[in-house]
Amino acid sequence: MCLAVPGKLIERDGHSGTVDVRGNRVQARLDVVPDVRLGDYVLVHAGFAISVLSDDEAAEALDLLDDPDEAMPHDGPLMP
Repeated sequence: MCLAVPGKLIERDGHSGTVDVRGNRVQARLDVVPDVRLGDYVLVHAGFAISVLSDDEAAEALDLLDDPDEAMPHDGPLMP
């Protein structure tokens, strides 16, 4: 399973940038989101920023990463 993770663009150098994902700095290509600005939240997948998120969307996505059980409807644990 592949995940796209939200992070904040903190540095930009042309078509690439540094994204802060929960304190971890990752490099991402920005070709798909050319109008992104410093301080914007982006969704990063496989080394590419694939979309720009609002602050609310980013907060919701980060919350789901913190507690994935909240996002999965089920009656009990997925694994014993």
